[in-house]
Parts: sequence; structure tokens; C-alpha cells
Amino acid sequence: MNNYLFDMNTFYKVFFVIIGMASSVSAQTNFSIEDVIVRAQSQSPASKQAETRKENRYWLYRLYRTNYNPQLRLFGNIPYSKEVSQAPLADGTFVNANINQLNSFMNLGLEQPIPWTNGTISVNSNMGYFNNYNYDPSSIQPKEQWRGTVMNIQLNQPVFAFNPLRWDKLTEPLRFEESKRDYVEQMEFISRESVGRFFDVLESQINLQIAQFNLANNDTIYKIEQGRYNIGTTSQDKLLQVELQLLNSRKDVAQAKLDTETRSLQLRSYIGLTAGEQLKLILPETIPQFDVSAEEAMQYAKKNRAAFIAFERRRLEAAREVAQARGQRWQTNLTASYGLNNNGLVINDLYQDPQQQQQFNLTLSVPIIDWGRNKSRVQTAMANKKLNDYIIAQDEMVFEQEIITQVGNFEMLRLQIEITKKSDEVAQQRYTVAQNRYLIGKIDITNLNIALTEKDTAKRNYIAALKSFWTAYYDLRRLTLYDFYGKRLLYLADAD
Repeated sequence: MNNYLFDMNTFYKVFFVIIGMASSVSAQTNFSIEDVIVRAQSQSPASKQAETRKENRYWLYRLYRTNYNPQLRLFGNIPYSKEVSQAPLADGTFVNANINQLNSFMNLGLEQPIPWTNGTISVNSNMGYFNNYNYDPSSIQPKEQWRGTVMNIQLNQPVFAFNPLRWDKLTEPLRFEESKRDYVEQMEFISRESVGRFFDVLESQINLQIAQFNLANNDTIYKIEQGRYNIGTTSQDKLLQVELQLLNSRKDVAQAKLDTETRSLQLRSYIGLTAGEQLKLILPETIPQFDVSAEEAMQYAKKNRAAFIAFERRRLEAAREVAQARGQRWQTNLTASYGLNNNGLVINDLYQDPQQQQQFNLTLSVPIIDWGRNKSRVQTAMANKKLNDYIIAQDEMVFEQEIITQVGNFEMLRLQIEITKKSDEVAQQRYTVAQNRYLIGKIDITNLNIALTEKDTAKRNYIAALKSFWTAYYDLRRLTLYDFYGKRLLYLADAD
């Protein structure tokens, strides 16, 4: 009997070792966390959206720049009419006349905005042609006529008005710079999300390995308890306890498989992985070692983050609203032009001794009594600016607190990894000892289950600590746009 027990104990020890080796082999993977991040940044739907937003903002900036460039415009109108229409006579009566005529007009103008004053100066040349197809030879009016302006210089200048070109020069470059930095932050956010989904899959895969190991382990223990029950060394209560544990292990394996498939599909969808490619993950146990202080992180965040530029842009936009409200009080516009024009029966007549053309026009719209309308508009804009200043000040505090908190948590998480890794090793050793003692009958199944639970919990805590660390690492990169491990800026303005 003793030899039988010795042989069975040896068999079970070898069996447990084989299970552990199989579990270790199944955990071997070939898709690192860096591979997942690179894939997500290049092929994921989120990266494509970030690229598209970046392109959209670039073209909006190009559109803003064109507002200050000269534009050559060609305007034409070729109306032809053939109808019966009333024509007024000198005595005030009307006569119905058949009209069949062409009255065309064409203008070529070069316009240049004046950004300092919001005015426009233009140089124009135009030409008109009239043809009466119902021409009466007895009429003193010619059948065809030409008219045109050889050259005309015109100034259109609002007076005391809001100047959007001046304010755009202050806000739009900031908005464009903000968009470029925001793109880099979006890439780092994609990295952070990839890390989270990476560890979600890794956790589910390890949970599956644990569940499969526990199932095989509980199946072996059940057979051992059956053998002991048959020879009368254990009770039916313990046998039923082990059988219930075996049934729960089967349920855990089924749930772990479902979780693994679900999270793997979520990761595939996020990083743009095709269905035919294998998804195998490598546990990133090598932790980057570097020192980071809250002051250094704050310095890089203020230098690189889009949010810090956005604070200045938002202040300017609030001041712009006040200026626009004040500019609506006086609506005055000055128009002045000088040119040479002429008319004739043929087109060459337009250039023979053209006459001077001078125009000056000043339009005014000044409220005399508006019952405080303009004052209310300006005061509302000023109140909004004051509220905006308070909100920005609060956002700046949150900005700084987020950096300080992240740096503080980062050091704690690095220490947590060391503790949980050591706990995982100790729990594994304790379970091995408890397993050996159970096989020789020194402890009961309850104590073995306690050791098993502690082993599984320690492994899960270690994986959770790794996930928290790597998530915090990429959060720190996103919040500062600086790689403290590689000692390099993630956003280079000159390189963009």
C-alpha cells in the first residue's frame, strides 16, 4: 500500500509539472505592446480619424491665409431678352414695345485686402456691349453700342468698424499650432487606449490559462479524493466539495474562453487587425527605468501641450467678442474711386481719349437713441470675457493638478509592480509547497484551495499592476508630449 501511495504521489507530481509546463508554453506569445501601438497608430480607425482632422485643420488654415492675398476676379453678365414690354413715354404714358436685344457686361478686377484697416483696394477694367436686334434704320439711336472703363482704382474702407482680419492674425496661427499638437496628443491617446485593450486581452488570456490549469488540477484532485474515499481515508463531504470545485472550474473555463474571444475582437477592431492574423501577446515585464519630477513634467507640458496654447487663444477670442460688440455701434463706410471710361460705336472707340471718372461716397448709420442697446451688447461681451477668464484660470489649475497627480501616481505604480511581482513568486512557491503537502496527506483540500486562490489572486494583481503602470506611462507622455525614457520631444514644430 505504501509503495502504491508513493507511486501515485510521484505520478501526480509529474502530472502537475506537465500541466505547469503546458500552461507556460501556451502563454508564450509574439505580439509585443510596442507592436500593438505601432499598428494602432498606423492602421486603426481612430488614427485615420485623427489624420483626417489634422488635414481638415490644415486646409482651414490655408483658407485663412488666402484672406490676405490679392485675388483676380472675372465677372460677367450676358442677358439676352426677347419679349413685349411696356416702355414709358415723355408724357407719362406707356407703349407696348417688342424688345429683342443683348446687353452684356464683363469686369476684370484685382482686389487686395488691407489687413490693418479691413479695407479693400481694387484695380478694375470693364466693358459693356449693347445690340438692338429690332433696330429701326430711321431711328437716331445706333444699333450697336460699346461702353467701358479702361482703368479704375477703387477704395472701400469701413470706418470705426470691427476688423476681423486683424483678430484672425492673432487667433488663427494659434489655432493651427494647437491642432498640430492636438494631433500628437491624439496619437498618444491611441497608444494609451491600445495599452488598455492590450492588457484586457492579456488578462483574459491569463485568466483562461489559470482556469484551464485549475480545471486540470481539480480533475486530478477529484481522482485522488475518489481513490482516498474508496480506501476510506477521506469523507464523502470532502469528495463532494472537490466535485463541486471541479464543476465550477469547468464553468470558469467556458467563461474565460468567452471573455478572451470578446476582448480579442475588441482589440482587433481597434488596431485594425484582420481576422486572418493571429493575435498573440507578449507580457511586457521589462519596466523602463527613468526619473521624472513634477517640475520637469510641468515644464514640458506648458511648452508642448495644445491645451496651454488654447488658453491664450480662448482669451483672445473673448477679447475679440468685446471688440466686435464695440465695432457695431458705428456703421460708417467710405468708398472712393478714380478711373477713365468712354463709350463708342466700336470697341476701339473706348480707348480714344477716355474721360475721367471720379466717385466719392460716405455712408453713415449712427444710432441717436437706441435705449441702451449698444451699451448692453458691449457689457454682455465684457461679462462673458470676465467669465471666460475665470473658467480659463480654473482650467489652468486642473491642468497643473493633473500633471502633479500623474507624476505622483507614476512612482507609486512602479513600486507596486515590484511588490506584486514578488507576491506572485511567493504565492506560486506557497502553492507548490501546499500541493506537495496535500499529496502526502499533511493538509486537507480546504488549505490547498486557499493556497490556489492566493496564487491566482497574486497573478492577477501582478497583471493589473503592469496594466496600471503602462497606462500611466503613456498618459504621462500624452500629458507632456515628452518621452522621459527616450529623452526626446514627441512634438517638433520645425519638423512638422
